[in-house]
Amino acid sequence: MKTNSGYRAAIILGMHDAIVSLTGLIAGLSFAFTENNIIIVSCIISSITASLSMGAANYLAVKSVNREIALKSAMYTFFAYMITCILLISPFFIFENRITTLSMVVLMAILIIFFFNLFFYRGRIFRNHFFEMLSICTIVSITAFFIGEIAHQIFGI
Repeated sequence: MKTNSGYRAAIILGMHDAIVSLTGLIAGLSFAFTENNIIIVSCIISSITASLSMGAANYLAVKSVNREIALKSAMYTFFAYMITCILLISPFFIFENRITTLSMVVLMAILIIFFFNLFFYRGRIFRNHFFEMLSICTIVSITAFFIGEIAHQIFGI
């Protein structure tokens, strides 16, 4: 798990999973519910439980290979996940319009991906990693949008 730049894999695991899962959840909830409070509470609960789960899973996975760094690696994953979630949820406390808020969440996700890759990678590798992460996040978010629309139609919420 440990690389030449420290615990990059643990940070990628937490940050990327938070972006993919939370932007997908936010996109789905934004079109399924009209109340920002429901979206905020759902995202906070999901962020806390998922960050704990990701940290624990990382701990167990790393412990099976390298017991000495397992706890530190898990903490990197946990904090990367939580910090990313805080950044992604923050537009809900600033904007009231759901479309504006969702746009800011998407922009925040792109900026997180951009600056993360800028920090860890350079040149062509930066571009490849950036577009790969961005593509995965986009596909999941679009899928969640359609799931939210279907839920909205079925349940009439």
